[in-house]
Amino acid sequence: MTPADASGALDASGVGDASGIGDDVVEGVADGVAFARRMWSDDEASRRLGMDAVVLERDHAVVRMPVREDMVNGHDICHGGFIFTLADSAFALACNSRGALTVAAGADVTFTTPGRLGDVLVADAQVRTAYGRSGLTDVTVTREADGAVVAEFRGRSRSVAQPR
Repeated sequence: MTPADASGALDASGVGDASGIGDDVVEGVADGVAFARRMWSDDEASRRLGMDAVVLERDHAVVRMPVREDMVNGHDICHGGFIFTLADSAFALACNSRGALTVAAGADVTFTTPGRLGDVLVADAQVRTAYGRSGLTDVTVTREADGAVVAEFRGRSRSVAQPR
């Protein structure tokens, strides 16, 4: 787990801070990204699955996950539930980067090609629209080695409260 600063650049310490934000950043963006960074630091599930947040900025997140032996199913491919979970984790970061506590209201996934043992999967999440307390976020999961699209995920979000 390596959080990113508000510009999307990684902080090698693994703690991350918003000290590199320029004056041209819209007020509140740094706070939203910091909120998402705090959420990520508390995300034990993603951490235990070996996920690494490599980009975190307003409305956008990229998360990597290596496919381990305990993630491969009886067909010798990555279990779809792990691919969904990777996409969901990137979705959560992107949605929460606005600074409001935001949860999934629903999601759909389409698997296009399998991930295999040893692959590194990369989930790239982009908020497409946010309206009122609702939003739509698209996540593309690719195989890092060749860029093949493994899955397409569309998440529906709902903001439920202000940051804690």
